[in-house]
Amino acid sequence: MTTAPVVELTCDQLADQLRALGLGPTTGVLLVHAGLRELGPVAGGSAAVLAALRSVLGPGGTLVAYTATPENSATSRLHRQATAGLSAAERTAYLAAMPPFDPAASPCSTTVGRLSEELRRTPGARRSAHPQTSFAALGPLAGQLLADHPYHCHLGERSPLGALYRAGARVLLLGAPLTSCTAFHLAEYRVPEPPQKRYGAVVGGRGWVRFDGVDLDDAHFPAMLADILPGLGVRTAPVGGTTALLLPLRPAVDAATAWLRGRQGPSRGVWPNH
Repeated sequence: MTTAPVVELTCDQLADQLRALGLGPTTGVLLVHAGLRELGPVAGGSAAVLAALRSVLGPGGTLVAYTATPENSATSRLHRQATAGLSAAERTAYLAAMPPFDPAASPCSTTVGRLSEELRRTPGARRSAHPQTSFAALGPLAGQLLADHPYHCHLGERSPLGALYRAGARVLLLGAPLTSCTAFHLAEYRVPEPPQKRYGAVVGGRGWVRFDGVDLDDAHFPAMLADILPGLGVRTAPVGGTTALLLPLRPAVDAATAWLRGRQGPSRGVWPNH
């Protein structure tokens, strides 16, 4: 039995499929989460995918990607996995050797995908200054969207997510699951007394810094999405080897906020499945 050869998409073909999904010059601001393995082969790789998106949005559009560095942390899941089983001396040495975050040079985590790194490295891209949850953007609104990102506000109102909400952005899931949509974390800041956590990160020119912030958790995303998905106005279309999803960010965050508020425990700050 023979298998059909895998056909590479060209940049122009990918752009046409993205237009069929509903993207175009009137989209304005777009947050993209991509899984290029699921998308399938594209001639030119991640650079061609980025070029297709920019072509579809046009010169007036602004493309945003999550360029997080959760490895640069003393508390993240990735950090705990990397340091599991280390002795006290080994852990001290590991922490001392961690490279400090530099928004101009630090590569984003492999967990957020090759497209995010491609965008970050593109000449003219801007990046927010958060040492754990940065975003990068290309386009006329890049500076405005990324200007404010204090340490205590990973993914809240004063992060690029808050700016994307106010800008009426859309979200594209291109080979990435809806559970990976970072925008839903903004809802966790919009409930009374969200749970807090002490964070730490190593920053260029400052060394280790400690700060408090909302205890972010995506464990509730599957249950939440099962309830709110029908009302999100999600558009779907085949793009490459996957089904791409396009949704408006603001209604999605509003629905997630209402869902979380309706399920907070009596002690507050308690999500289901936490």
